[in-house]
Amino acid sequence: MSPVLDVYIGYDRQEILAYHVLCQSILDRCSRPVRFTALNLDSLKPAFDRPMLPEQSTEFSFSRFMTPWLSGYQGWSLFMDCDMLARADFAELFALADDRYAVMVCQHDYTPRDQVKFLNHTQSRYAKKNWSSVMLLNNARCRALTPEYVSTASGADLHQFRWLEREDEIGALPLEWNWLVGEYDHNPDAKIAHYTRGGPYFSGYEDCDYADEWREALARVRHVEGGASGL
Repeated sequence: MSPVLDVYIGYDRQEILAYHVLCQSILDRCSRPVRFTALNLDSLKPAFDRPMLPEQSTEFSFSRFMTPWLSGYQGWSLFMDCDMLARADFAELFALADDRYAVMVCQHDYTPRDQVKFLNHTQSRYAKKNWSSVMLLNNARCRALTPEYVSTASGADLHQFRWLEREDEIGALPLEWNWLVGEYDHNPDAKIAHYTRGGPYFSGYEDCDYADEWREALARVRHVEGGASGL
């Protein structure tokens, strides 16, 4: 495996701050070099130019599946939503990569508590809900995810991993690597806090679990040694 950890993060103009805080939280704890790629829709054109659907709550609902192509179908890459906070060393996560699998995910089995989440987006319910929000991808075995396929496949086909030939190509990660804040009880051992219902940067979610840790990471994002005028 490459000494550099390739981390792809969904980028959404509704959550720009969340993206940068997530990157900082990863850097704060990671014991290996990290290479970040923002899945910004504007920079994916013309390879990927899929129109937004009314039911999409984020701009990266489908673009996440471009990760293997962007990785040249080589090595292992991590995709994750931007509404997250790293609480552990990502070298530990990449160490779980198992070549028996095409993709490894936290295999949640739950029904969302709410019908509406942040910014009044509908909280959709479907099989394998939130499995694709953290994906450790064995890129060479994800060649079905071409730009053409990702641009045209249904949301169900993509998020329910129907692009794989067999269900047993999906490996399981410990749930701590995608701990659903507000859906699961507070866990001091959570390694990734996922603000799937809404993060501390949204009104009404300021006091959610791990919010103080998120604000600490935000303070580091804004830090300038010696201070700076105008900030």
